[in-house]
Amino acid sequence: MKYRITHKTTYESHEPVSIGHNQAWLELRPVDWQQVDSFMVSIDPEPSIRTRRIDSFHNPVHLFSFNEGYQQLTVTATSVVTVTERPPAAIETSPAWEQVARAVKSHATLEDREAAEFAFASPRIQWTGDKRQYAAESFVPGRDVREAVVDLTRRIHADFTYDDRATTVNTPVNEVFRLRRGVCQDFAHLQIAMLRSLNIPARYVSGYLRTIPAEGKPRLVGADASHAWLAVYCGNGQWLAVDPTNNSVCSTDHITLAWGRDYGDVPPLTGVFIGGGQHRLIVNVDVLPLA
Repeated sequence: MKYRITHKTTYESHEPVSIGHNQAWLELRPVDWQQVDSFMVSIDPEPSIRTRRIDSFHNPVHLFSFNEGYQQLTVTATSVVTVTERPPAAIETSPAWEQVARAVKSHATLEDREAAEFAFASPRIQWTGDKRQYAAESFVPGRDVREAVVDLTRRIHADFTYDDRATTVNTPVNEVFRLRRGVCQDFAHLQIAMLRSLNIPARYVSGYLRTIPAEGKPRLVGADASHAWLAVYCGNGQWLAVDPTNNSVCSTDHITLAWGRDYGDVPPLTGVFIGGGQHRLIVNVDVLPLA
């Protein structure tokens, strides 16, 4: 499936910004199941300095700074990407979840060792016993890891309500668990916390959803904005991407932007500035399927 993605972010300040330094995770990450055909990011006004780097999780990052004032900043990323079906999640061939947890802890293979960095607490993802207890209903002894992950995804979708007014970008996982409400970022963080409490590595994935659903399919929750889901390590170098907001295993409707330990590693756009006073943030995302 081929898409054209336009992600436009506008900051409108009441007073001029004198100096600003920014980082943007807006360039799609090249992965096995998607090919980035083209990418361009335009910045208005033109920054004083622009550069690009690869972060510690191998995501491309664009950095730009202003040494002169501005009152409105617009960043527009335009991508064309081809997404293919991911390898099938063959539940009958994957190991029990305890086996995966043991292999990761002992660094049984190079892939297990690399996955281990996603098994620890991170700045936005911690857990308490109640998260582990909730996950344990799906992760019964000896159960296949993929089957358990899919069941946990289903339960979170059933037990938690999508509500874009219940939380903010900084709401802790414990509060989301108490409220039983939130948005895609919250549900991804929550499921990651539950999995890590069982020593199962899970990484936070930032990306996009297809805006216009295929004929006969319902519109996914989270379209028309950047979206978030997670990928779970299932042993033998294999990862399974699941979306608890939509109770789905990710396929060609999900376009991967970047991944890290949690949202704080891969925000679409972040920065610091001097001045500006009160400001307004406007974000528009369009994911257009191409013939």
